[in-house]
Amino acid sequence: MAEHTRSSIVIDATPAEVMAVIADFAAYPQWTGEVKEIDVLEAGPDGRAARVRLLLDAGAIRDEHTLAYTWDGDREVSWTLVSSQMLRALDGSYALAPAGKGTEVTYQLAVDVKIPMLGMIKRKAEKVIIDRALAGLKKRVEG
Repeated sequence: MAEHTRSSIVIDATPAEVMAVIADFAAYPQWTGEVKEIDVLEAGPDGRAARVRLLLDAGAIRDEHTLAYTWDGDREVSWTLVSSQMLRALDGSYALAPAGKGTEVTYQLAVDVKIPMLGMIKRKAEKVIIDRALAGLKKRVEG
């Protein structure tokens, strides 16, 4: 990932509990503000999603796209864009690390759109996506 936005949060749960929520794509519309629809198109050998279609509405960025996912146990999940109407790139990851009695979750995201957009506007959109996702993830896991 070249230019990206990154943020972290500590969640009062184990990495396995946090990753279970991240891997539960069917529930994303309930806790992520931007994901409106989601379909797992293909599962990997570990049973977790390998390809996923999402309908995303993040204000400045609204699109239907397909992502390919790579899982590293309960330590990290990363994704990369397979197809999209509006996006040229959508690469990201959740990295999980034990932090005291909880888990530190670091979300990294890089978005590139096909239409001209100022870098600061893209970074702001990334920041909004990350902040809402981390807050939603924390609420979902701890709730």
